Amino acid sequence: MPIRPEHRWLYPIDWRELSAFVRFKRAKGRCERCGRPHGAKVQHLGDGRWYDEERGCWRDDRGRIVRGIAAPGRLPRQLRMTELAGEAVLPRTRVVLASAHLDHDPGNNRPRNLAALCQRCHLAHDRPEHRRQRWRTLFRRRASGDLFLGAYRP
Repeated sequence: MPIRPEHRWLYPIDWRELSAFVRFKRAKGRCERCGRPHGAKVQHLGDGRWYDEERGCWRDDRGRIVRGIAAPGRLPRQLRMTELAGEAVLPRTRVVLASAHLDHDPGNNRPRNLAALCQRCHLAHDRPEHRRQRWRTLFRRRASGDLFLGAYRP
């Protein structure tokens, strides 16, 4: 995820090297929550389950093997969501790893506080923080509306 300009000064000067170490040396290019490989295009069902082509099995959003689901080519047509050359296929997502701060503090760059997460796991991890930020933004907009335009009426 891109670093906000107002938070840039919280990151160390060697952040790129530290992030690369966490993502590729320590995590070996895989998400530390679900195990998705960096740079791969994975097929998924939209609810967190994804097909691990290396091992030929379905995995859940925590990386555990899911049994009882057929291989992507053998799934019923109704489950395949995208049309490609007249053939119904599962959606594919390109996996990108990012270094996430587990305590949401960009100033805390200890290795135990950093995790290599794919975009799906990173968004899920940051969901409470995004909700708080959204509430603050809406609260500020309403407050400035009251200040300059009178009482806010939705």
